[in-house]
Amino acid sequence: MSAGGTRPPILVLVMGGAFALLIASLVIGSLTTPEFPPYAPSVPPPHPAVVGDSLVGPVTYTLDASSTDQWRRFDFRRGAVVDSGRWDIAFRRFHLITAPGGGIIDLGPVPFDSVRELPPGGYLANTTASDTTNPGVGKWYGYSMLSHLLTSKHHVYGVRTTGGEYAKLELLAYYCRDVGTACLTFRYAYQGDGTRQVAATHR
Repeated sequence: MSAGGTRPPILVLVMGGAFALLIASLVIGSLTTPEFPPYAPSVPPPHPAVVGDSLVGPVTYTLDASSTDQWRRFDFRRGAVVDSGRWDIAFRRFHLITAPGGGIIDLGPVPFDSVRELPPGGYLANTTASDTTNPGVGKWYGYSMLSHLLTSKHHVYGVRTTGGEYAKLELLAYYCRDVGTACLTFRYAYQGDGTRQVAATHR
């Protein structure tokens, strides 16, 4: 056998090098301290008032959804996390659901301000098996193998509430400096008069 026959195939060398680079990047990523977005959990008023038949927003809100067994319920009418009474959407870790009777529709990766009126139909209810997800939202994030962080795909979602009101919603971040993981920041605009107009009209 010639000396050249003992050399490993070029493909094996290339694959071995790629594998080594992958392992190195994973190790480096796991040892790197992530730079979390500069959000802080919003402080709700002690007695949040109902906004009534008006357009509210855009509003940016941050909440701690790190509990594995407690849902953080949010009411668009009161613009705050609530422990009792009516609520519209709820968060737990990376899960998002609507209140019973509500629904969500994915409008895609469009600019938030470009969504001025929501569609009349297509809103999906929570899955009936466990109510831990809403198929209208699905996997709203991407996962990086290098940083091991979840990042928003920046889709805009339409929400139809149990009471028949409408809101547009964008999930901005899954982390914040004060809480770390599962500190969700989102922005929304809510229409309280029952119409699907979720942006101010130009005059």
